[in-house]
Amino acid sequence: MSYDIVFKRIYSPQANDDGARVLVDRLWPRGKSRASLALDEWYRDASPGPTLRRDYHRHAISEDDFRERYRKALKAEPEVLLPLMRYARQGKLTLLTAARDPEHSHLPVLRDMLLEALQQEDVADRECASPPCFLPPS
Repeated sequence: MSYDIVFKRIYSPQANDDGARVLVDRLWPRGKSRASLALDEWYRDASPGPTLRRDYHRHAISEDDFRERYRKALKAEPEVLLPLMRYARQGKLTLLTAARDPEHSHLPVLRDMLLEALQQEDVADRECASPPCFLPPS
């Protein structure tokens, strides 16, 4: 199955075709009221942890290191992806961030991990849960 997961800045105007709009940042965006953002949810659990986020913003780690550590963190707790997977199964999902450049934020990694988890679930759903039972005729 194909899933439509996109990302953009929280400061970009809302579009009619955004689908579910989920803010995936640990911190609330400056200067924005909740009502003005038309969010379906503010989901902090899938955002990078405070230490990882701080290290990246202070340039203590490279972008590649950041992406690898964030990927490992998501793999260690795959259940944090479940709410976002539910939104993606219902239609288009727009992941939002306050980062200036969403392409160089945590969102591409999150989208890849979501797509990977959705694909694994789809494959598992196609497989039989148990072998068929063959009873002798009575």
